[in-house]
Amino acid sequence: MKFRRSRLTLTAALAATALVLAACSGGNQDEMNDQGFPETLTLAAIPAENSTDLKASYEPVIKVIEQETGSKVDFVQASDYAGVVEGMIADNVDLAFFGPFAYVVAGLNGAKITPLGAVISEKGAQPGYQSYGIAKADNASVNDLDDFAGKSVCFVDPGSTSGFLYPTAGLIEAGVIKSGTEADLAAGVKPIYAGGHDASALSVASGDCDAGFAFDTMVDKTLVEKGDLKPGQLKTVWKSEMIAGSVFAANDSLGPDAISKLTEIFTEKINQDSMEAAGICSGDECLITDERAWGVVPTADKDYDGVRRVCEITKSEKCAA
Repeated sequence: MKFRRSRLTLTAALAATALVLAACSGGNQDEMNDQGFPETLTLAAIPAENSTDLKASYEPVIKVIEQETGSKVDFVQASDYAGVVEGMIADNVDLAFFGPFAYVVAGLNGAKITPLGAVISEKGAQPGYQSYGIAKADNASVNDLDDFAGKSVCFVDPGSTSGFLYPTAGLIEAGVIKSGTEADLAAGVKPIYAGGHDASALSVASGDCDAGFAFDTMVDKTLVEKGDLKPGQLKTVWKSEMIAGSVFAANDSLGPDAISKLTEIFTEKINQDSMEAAGICSGDECLITDERAWGVVPTADKDYDGVRRVCEITKSEKCAA
């Protein structure tokens, strides 16, 4: 099955997400609890995989936030990045987990947000990851990005950092496409939007796409551990530069005091060691988000300047404010 997304389907998905997030009240600033937080905090995220139960991977995060703020957390699983960005702009979302690209685009489009912290894969690691260009191991016709020219190529989503933005920059540098605009992309390759990093990798493995892109641990670890990919089934023919880590961000409408407290909560309380010590979870149950992260560490807006530079290189319409 090819995961082709027509313009009509994408528009419908965006509309559906917008309706869901519009229905969320966000933090009502007139109803504050004794700790200075809204009675309800809305946390929005989208799945990196085609998951129907994204909330389960956020349960430790939700428990910590509720315990530390006294607020009830209303979790919203959005269908795409654009819906979460729109939710932030409309003040219907208080907290969100963004990929680096979506975080930058949110700011470019007028969302007033502050980064709370970026996730890391293991204790002591630096926040960041890479995009992989992949092909079937036995596909002798694809050995580097030059070979993507004219072939069916799986991307994740037009709003994905490692599944679209950095790959298009790589294709530009390889001379396969002129820019990241839809017209230039379609002139150089046959783009297919898989909808998830797992779907992109699995579509390449099944032969539905000649080549594709997904983030590193999805290819190297997650799908192999789940048994969806066999070790060595795919080959990595390209790796991006390091990309700033996915980030939890707060809507500035919460106010500076609340955001300062949330930054401390996220960077000091939301990690495997602290959550195990607090009895929130144990072992792998403490790995958060569907990136299976160890925890959250401090970050700053300037850490995402690399994404902004790639936007300049690609001239992608998705980067436009």
